[in-house]
Amino acid sequence: MQQTEAIRHLHTVRDELLAHPVYGQMTTPDRVRIMMKHHVFAVWDFMSLLKRLQQGVTSVTVPWMPYTNPEYTRFVNEIVLGEESDEDGQGGYISHFELYLQAMEEAGADQGPIQAFLAELTAGKSYEEALRHPAVPKTAREFVEFSLRVALTGELHEVAAVFFYGREGLIPDMFRLLIASLEKEGASSGWLDYYLRRHVELDEGEHGPLAERLLASLCGDDPKKLEEAHTIARTALQMRGQLWDGVVEEIENQGL
Repeated sequence: MQQTEAIRHLHTVRDELLAHPVYGQMTTPDRVRIMMKHHVFAVWDFMSLLKRLQQGVTSVTVPWMPYTNPEYTRFVNEIVLGEESDEDGQGGYISHFELYLQAMEEAGADQGPIQAFLAELTAGKSYEEALRHPAVPKTAREFVEFSLRVALTGELHEVAAVFFYGREGLIPDMFRLLIASLEKEGASSGWLDYYLRRHVELDEGEHGPLAERLLASLCGDDPKKLEEAHTIARTALQMRGQLWDGVVEEIENQGL
């Protein structure tokens, strides 16, 4: 596939994702709680993609050696700093995952599935085994399985492609849709609103453009790497769509 056609196809998949019905269905607190129960898995597995990038473009070995491109080292470390210990809006610091858990608690969302999964990991089970816990929603399991396979076995440019197209370059537009729906119906909560707005602010202003530059640098003009990046990015967007499908399906099944 020619690169221009591949990019056009990628943008088509992205546009389809941003037209997903889930955004318009966040009209009641019950529906928001279902969305959060599923979405928290994407909040959690983001860090595995980020940590793989940190391993690839910074030095985390002992003895230490400098990485060849300090701009990318700075970029990735800044994201790690924000994701693991961001300002909590109240004078303290918190990871975005823990911030999301606070938002779930405030909203009354079911933390059972994510906590069951984490308990399985803590007990020493593999992530594949942990994801098979019956409480974990099917589409959330498939989403995390894809993300962790990329983080653990993908080439660095593939990880960067999923990170940019599936996360940093997508989240501002995606979260704006959620914010607009939640505001319209008054279905949001303080911590959830803070989490969504904080990501729009960081990803659009700083992280998104740098993630795109990192991806471009890792691919260069290599047609094979560019094709691999576009292919896996499309899959990442499709997996996000399936995650949202799971939310819509549960809303419909519960008659909400």
